[in-house]
Amino acid sequence: MSLPQPDSSFEVIGGARDRFLPSLGYLSRPYTPYPYIASNRHVETIFASFFRSPPKVRYRRQCIRTKDDGVVALDWVSGDDRLLPPDSPVLLLLPGLTGGSEASYARHMLVRARNKGWRVVVFNNRGCGSSPVITPQFYSASFLGDLCEVVSHVNALYPDANVYAVGWSLGANLLVRYLGQESHNCPLSGAVALCNPFNLVLTDDNFHKGFNNVYDKAIAKGLRKNFKKHAFLFEDIGGEYNIELAKNAKSIREYDEGLTRVSFGFKSVDEYYSNSSSADSIKHVQTPLLCIQAANDPIAPSRGIPREDIKENPNCLLIVTPKGGHLGWVAGGHAPFGSPWPDPLVIDFLQHLESASAKSGTSWLNPQGDRQSKEASHHLEV
Repeated sequence: MSLPQPDSSFEVIGGARDRFLPSLGYLSRPYTPYPYIASNRHVETIFASFFRSPPKVRYRRQCIRTKDDGVVALDWVSGDDRLLPPDSPVLLLLPGLTGGSEASYARHMLVRARNKGWRVVVFNNRGCGSSPVITPQFYSASFLGDLCEVVSHVNALYPDANVYAVGWSLGANLLVRYLGQESHNCPLSGAVALCNPFNLVLTDDNFHKGFNNVYDKAIAKGLRKNFKKHAFLFEDIGGEYNIELAKNAKSIREYDEGLTRVSFGFKSVDEYYSNSSSADSIKHVQTPLLCIQAANDPIAPSRGIPREDIKENPNCLLIVTPKGGHLGWVAGGHAPFGSPWPDPLVIDFLQHLESASAKSGTSWLNPQGDRQSKEASHHLEV
């Protein structure tokens, strides 16, 4: 039987192309951007950020105390502990740089997965989504410690379930770096990365060009606002920290110079960006991974995608849409106010992995069917 072919509007490559393409019938339909809004990548990006309707979700918050005495917040769908069986697949959502469980794109994905009977949880980085900050450390593109503890914790809570993850933007970069770091020992059964910047050096360079300065200033404003709430924790901290620069940063780079690169032990911002990029992680990924990018993304430039490594990795598939902006994808039947275009594709991919696992009684990455079990982090319910 011949392999189904995606519509010519998409770029589809990867070592896992033949393996996963049969499950992605959604790609047989052409990409249909919404008129006017999607005609300009900046209009599409801004429209999706401000005007996409977020579904209503009732959360139950769980705060986890990390090994370094910090706190991250997990938001579960309220009531699912009573409604879902313990072996229901779990989907962990990783929002972007300043995003959390309030993000419309995360809520749309949550509702779609929940309607398929999945248990869903949103990982809020320190200070994001009103997650508490109780120590002088936030989060970064380089730091995987919190994500490792969260995945371990979720696996320990539901040892009979497969755990999957979806990440957007910075969350996608963190997720791919985590998959590469854990490689053969990764306890996730599958993952999806959307609008991954991949190469943070190129991303930083892009922020200083033309209209992209607007995004740089807007994101810096969000970082400043979050930091100022917790600046008292950094009083008299000394060292190379420049707290005033972080509090008044006009760009992401200034914020990272004053705070982030010092917190995580880098000599310069360029060293931080270079060492925190996920492009080099692809070659080490052993978990089924779907990457979805937009060719006209103003923040995660297409030229930063590690296409050759994705082609050579039998676990990876890349789909590039002709338009979409950054976290926009105002296209398809749910446009303009509904869910982003990739959401049905993401769920089809994850459902395919879960169905294959159920039929064989094993995980994709563990043919013996033995689940990785790690000690759960100490946690507090709030």
